[in-house]
Amino acid sequence: MKTIYERKVVVLDTNAILRYITHDIAEQADIVENLLLSREIFVAPEVIMEVVYILTKSYGYTRDETIKGILDFLDDADYHNAYITNVLKTFGATKLDFVDCLLLEYSKHPEYEVFTFDKTLKKMIDRGW
Repeated sequence: MKTIYERKVVVLDTNAILRYITHDIAEQADIVENLLLSREIFVAPEVIMEVVYILTKSYGYTRDETIKGILDFLDDADYHNAYITNVLKTFGATKLDFVDCLLLEYSKHPEYEVFTFDKTLKKMIDRGW
């Protein structure tokens, strides 16, 4: 019989995702892998933002390595989120930082209007990038 806790969606934090992508602490990477195989996972965009920052700044991953690592993780987690995937694609195709890619994705939705003084971001929004 399942307990109420076994039915809850697991929200992964930055460290869990980093362990899985980098395998720098094998025991923890294995625990995360077991979670991915046995539980429903949720990943917040803010967590992905922090993973991008840490992989590129602390681990020295390139943008391509970062995107591949995160997309592979999301695929292994069977977590398909078009919003996050689109932001990662924009991050890989532009020189924008990850937060600007998030804002650019928000600008594509009619319920949002992104206000910025950033000329590059504004130009991309205006062009419907």
